[in-house]
Amino acid sequence: MNHKTAFRQGMTDGIPIALGYMAVSFTFGIMAKNAGLTAFQAVLLSLTNLTSAGQFAGLGIITASASYIEMAFTQLVINLRYCLMSCALSQKLDQRTPFFHRFFIAYGNTDEIFGVCSCKEGKLNPFYSYG
Repeated sequence: MNHKTAFRQGMTDGIPIALGYMAVSFTFGIMAKNAGLTAFQAVLLSLTNLTSAGQFAGLGIITASASYIEMAFTQLVINLRYCLMSCALSQKLDQRTPFFHRFFIAYGNTDEIFGVCSCKEGKLNPFYSYG
């Protein structure tokens, strides 16, 4: 499967995931606004933490004026499972897959994306995950 076909297939398989994220993103935006974050801060938080569990936990910690140590530990515990999921997904990649593709797949990994990618038959094309 070429990269373009893999990307399109990933986009098609990802439509239900994207629709689910829409509801979560509206909720996060409302909560971020109520917590006193600017739009830029909310977007930055979303870009640096793709998981909704981590975003909402981080927002709660910010609202509670907790320390950076508490924030770091909470995020480590919440997101540790994504490290394990990324290790599992790396086993589905071709051995010749460059490091930067492995890095971007690991960065963009969420529960839903892991589920879709792990069910894909055969080797995982990185462009499927990007889609």
